[in-house]
Amino acid sequence: MPTQSESRMDDALFTLLNLDGTLIDKRLEPAISPDDLKRLYELMVLTRVLDDRLLRMQRQGRIGFYITSLGEEAAHIGSAFALGDEDWVFPQYRESSAAFLRGYPLYEYICQMFGNSGDILKGRQLPSHYAYRKAHYLSTSSPVATQIPQAVGFAWGAKIKKEKLVTLVYFGDGATSHQDFHMGLNFAGVFKVPVVFFCKNNQWAISVPFNRQTASQTVAVKATAYGLEGIRVDGNDMLAVISATRKAVEKAKNGGGAALIEAVTYRMGPHSTSDDPRIYADESKLKEWGEKDPIVRFRKYLATKGLWTESYEHELMKKVQDEITDTIKRAEKNPPPPLVSMFEEVYAEMPQYLKEEYEEAAKFYHGE
Repeated sequence: MPTQSESRMDDALFTLLNLDGTLIDKRLEPAISPDDLKRLYELMVLTRVLDDRLLRMQRQGRIGFYITSLGEEAAHIGSAFALGDEDWVFPQYRESSAAFLRGYPLYEYICQMFGNSGDILKGRQLPSHYAYRKAHYLSTSSPVATQIPQAVGFAWGAKIKKEKLVTLVYFGDGATSHQDFHMGLNFAGVFKVPVVFFCKNNQWAISVPFNRQTASQTVAVKATAYGLEGIRVDGNDMLAVISATRKAVEKAKNGGGAALIEAVTYRMGPHSTSDDPRIYADESKLKEWGEKDPIVRFRKYLATKGLWTESYEHELMKKVQDEITDTIKRAEKNPPPPLVSMFEEVYAEMPQYLKEEYEEAAKFYHGE
């Protein structure tokens, strides 16, 4: 029998951490400083606690909509950690932790959930559809898979301009049934575009299970048809995700072309606050995947390196809870965006007809 490293990467599941936090092969352990290891863990915890808080706030009617990332934290954070500052992220809508890792302020994120005047998007986007240009984090869109050809086009432009960067584009298993997925992979394969396709196979496209999405055994195997490298990785294993993404990024930056990474994980919560997974999801699967919790596994790994203790966990939870509470209180005080903001930052030069509408709206807004 071939070893894991000798098996085809598009059908073998690349894993580095056992469920008890021990390494399967210490020789493959990625180089990460102790400070960064703790930073990654703290971001996982922040994301998990924040998701719980904002989900409850939506149920209370304080925000209108929310999308959690429960159970997928390692896939998002690990892949984003493998990028350089010069690289660009084309998100789906569940990767808030990737945005935080790249510098998206928590305050501005929460303002976006409210869609108030503190939101840099001025309330124009649905909650959980954020963007942060300073961190090279593009805008989220609701239509499925549209970000894939956009990421390919951006990377193709960078290649033409001889800029050494990659784009990383997130999407779910459901997106692989859309033509944008196939068009994007085909173009990237033909022209060796520096893009990393990151499929989060969380087993569900809202309520459609993966086995009704494709007849292929895996998503990664689809890369072969387009002349790309296919990599299937344990999406609940932080170290495996970092290692696999680093290799794909390095290869793409050095002219080796694109790669398709399939991060196998499980969506532990609803698709969004508009969804009730109890109707279609098997509770036994939740229990099975709960035992593979990426936060618990990474915590155990930190403990083996002497970087985690119960007192550290207690202090971290208090810090995270306090930070989230204080930030929500600050963000919630902002009024709605001014009515006239709907006209601003739409055109480089505002057309005359829009100026007239702007002036009329301004009079109405100011009670004239």
